[in-house]
Amino acid sequence: MKTDDENNSTSAPTDDGDPIGPDRSLLIVDDDGPFLRRLARAMETRGFAVDTAETVSDGIARSRAAPPKYAVVDLRLADGNGLEVIEAIRQNRDDTQIVVLTGYGNIATAVTAVKLGALDYLAKPADADDVFNALTQRKGEKTEVPENPMSADRVRWEHIQRVYEMCERNVSETARRLNMHRRTLQRILAKRAPK
Repeated sequence: MKTDDENNSTSAPTDDGDPIGPDRSLLIVDDDGPFLRRLARAMETRGFAVDTAETVSDGIARSRAAPPKYAVVDLRLADGNGLEVIEAIRQNRDDTQIVVLTGYGNIATAVTAVKLGALDYLAKPADADDVFNALTQRKGEKTEVPENPMSADRVRWEHIQRVYEMCERNVSETARRLNMHRRTLQRILAKRAPK
């Protein structure tokens, strides 16, 4: 049976052999309690000193109190947008490696997060290995392109989500811009994203 150290030896090490480095502080901001606790435990076993928050306001407060070297931030939080947490982290520490989690795979918002300084974004449900690899990748290193390109349904979903976000999540305005009935749009938005 392998130990935790042997199980985690597959990550790409940095020049000094430690993928995390001396500052091991990690802030995880997600309003999905069970997912947050699982990810926090998994990151602790990989060597991070984890702090957690379930709201935008708590995430901002924790990032100000102790600016982390690493952060994992969900974009959609119960009390607002995770982009606010990313901005606060950047104001307090500009070398933080940030990975964005998105439950609905909205490319447009994830691109905005990357422009604000996020290193990468992952669609939920992301496992601990994906998060660890994204956090410890070197600057300028690109993540692997998925083997399967998006389906036509997925491309349509992404476009609808992009327009929906541009319209500040106003269903009526989004339906007008997409030239579809409002109820049809509501049904589409109520479903999960296609693969």
